Amino acid sequence: MFILHLLPDSVILWFCNGLLVAGVALTVTAFFIKSIPVINQYRIPAQVLGIALLVVGVYFRGGLAVEQTWRERVAELEAQIMVAQAASKDANVKIETRVVKKTEYITRRGQDIVQYVDREVVKYDNTCVIPAPFIQAHNRAAEPVK
Repeated sequence: MFILHLLPDSVILWFCNGLLVAGVALTVTAFFIKSIPVINQYRIPAQVLGIALLVVGVYFRGGLAVEQTWRERVAELEAQIMVAQAASKDANVKIETRVVKKTEYITRRGQDIVQYVDREVVKYDNTCVIPAPFIQAHNRAAEPVK
């Protein structure tokens, strides 16, 4: 059935229908040959060839039908992929927006903590004691982002 991929659909359809018509015509003709004495000797080979053409034609016609079914399934799946890609782009935009907002929040929070520590450390710089607000600021900085 690999030949179905190489030829256009119209050629394959004509070929299958031609085999079917030739097989039917040759088989029917072989039944009427027995009444003609001169060509009566060709009756059995004509019947065998007609039936063989009929079988090959039906086989190729079935293969063509299966090929068309698979092509339809592929087309449906490609359409689903296109829809999924469009949805994926929307989801990516939403995710990027979240990441940018979270990054901005983390940067702003880090700057606020640095400013707070700089402001508080100046108050206690001369005594060399670690103040409780500094420890609390350090602990707040270590908390996971919510």
